[in-house]
Amino acid sequence: MPKKLLLFIVFISTTLFGQNATEIYLFDLIQNDSVFTIKNPVNISNNKGYDNQPSFLNDGTGILYTSTRAGQTDIVLYNLENQTQAWLTDTEESEYSPIQTPNRKYFTAVSLAKDSTQSLWKYHFNRKKKSVVLNDLKIGYYTWYNKKTVVSFILGDPPTLQVSNLKYKIHYPIHKNIGRSIHKIPNQNLISFISLEQKEPEICSINPVNSKKEFIADALEGSQDMAWMSDGTIIMGKDDTLFMLKPGVDTTWVEFTSLKYYKLTGISRIAISPLGNKIAIVINENNLKE
Repeated sequence: MPKKLLLFIVFISTTLFGQNATEIYLFDLIQNDSVFTIKNPVNISNNKGYDNQPSFLNDGTGILYTSTRAGQTDIVLYNLENQTQAWLTDTEESEYSPIQTPNRKYFTAVSLAKDSTQSLWKYHFNRKKKSVVLNDLKIGYYTWYNKKTVVSFILGDPPTLQVSNLKYKIHYPIHKNIGRSIHKIPNQNLISFISLEQKEPEICSINPVNSKKEFIADALEGSQDMAWMSDGTIIMGKDDTLFMLKPGVDTTWVEFTSLKYYKLTGISRIAISPLGNKIAIVINENNLKE
């Protein structure tokens, strides 16, 4: 097995089962033509341990995220308007990667049982009911393509990108050797992912229907998480710095802001509001600067 792939799989296992202590900071995101700035940081998790995997609600009014509680992880909803938190799950399992469903009625999350079984479940926001979506695949990460289709990172050697058609109850792989960052590309019927097939990681697009893949850009060196702005700009982070690249316009990654002014570093996951006015950034809690 290639050394890079082995290290990647070890990292994925560590991420899922032995998490680093992290915090989620919410910033205002301001765009002036092609210039981006951030300001007004708020620690929305403010909790010792693993607080991670933020995703905005489809209307931009809240953020779902994974948070440590009583030795496991549950799902929290942060309300942006009144700046309050609400626990949405309280189960025997740990939940990860919460995302609101396209119809907005529910949210889904990866459920990790004590016997290491992983499956995708659907939850009501009122915390009364849940139902299984996918239980025959070992899902690490995923995104909704449409109301009936989920595209997932499936754990394996190597990890694969697979499409699940919920209407016809079928699954099929469309790429192998991928990173964890999977997203629906704004204003397109395409999914983006980071391919690890080449020596250097590449951001690619793929059509889940016909598996047509296209190269978008080289990923930022040393980073494995990205997010899309609605105008097609990609944001990635490394250490205490955020970088941007607009495919077809920029040829290299451009630094646009640093978190050192806020004494923050250790950037990993990033989420951007569908309204384009907020950005959530996951910070390594152990690297918080005094």
